[in-house]
Amino acid sequence: MGALRDEIKKLREDFIKGTLTDAAAKANPFEQFELWLSQAVEAKVPEVQAVHLATVSNEGKPSSRIVYIREFENNIFWIYTNYNSRKAKELLQNPQMSFTFFWPELERQIRIEGVATKADKAQSDNYFKNRPRESQIGAWASNQSGVLKSRDELEANVETIRKKFEGKDVPRPDFWGGFEIKADYYEFWQGRKSRLHDRISYTLEKDKWVIRRLAP
Repeated sequence: MGALRDEIKKLREDFIKGTLTDAAAKANPFEQFELWLSQAVEAKVPEVQAVHLATVSNEGKPSSRIVYIREFENNIFWIYTNYNSRKAKELLQNPQMSFTFFWPELERQIRIEGVATKADKAQSDNYFKNRPRESQIGAWASNQSGVLKSRDELEANVETIRKKFEGKDVPRPDFWGGFEIKADYYEFWQGRKSRLHDRISYTLEKDKWVIRRLAP
């Protein structure tokens, strides 16, 4: 373990792949987000849609996990989950949340903060019906974040649901659906040499986006 710790200490990376100037930053953060996302897609960044979602319980205890963002429009983002999961329960208790995209291939990071509310049923229905069938079955079979006796229990649940809906469309369960996240803060981070990174933040103040450069 000592050798591993020493190896980690020695790891150093100098960031040289890009810049983020004040002049280049878009006036609207969502346009900046779409620009960077499109560039990440063009660069074939793996799992470009993966985002680190952080939530906080009523007791102030944080938790985080990786989820996928697949829908977004005009400073609104949608995620989908089991409403009995830990993240969903925390979002329903405390709607303040944040998520982070990290694309090391481009030496970029985007932090977004906002407020989450349950998506309307039509939105959730539309997303669910376009999921792969096996994912639809999995949504029914898994009591997400619940305790399992074994992997066999989960697989048995899957088989039960598969038989239940054999030859039928799989409907969206009431306990599964989306959250709509309205962004009120963005931070765009571009790695720079000698840790003198570019950081541009956007804060929504009185319905206007205020842009600031932050110290690295």
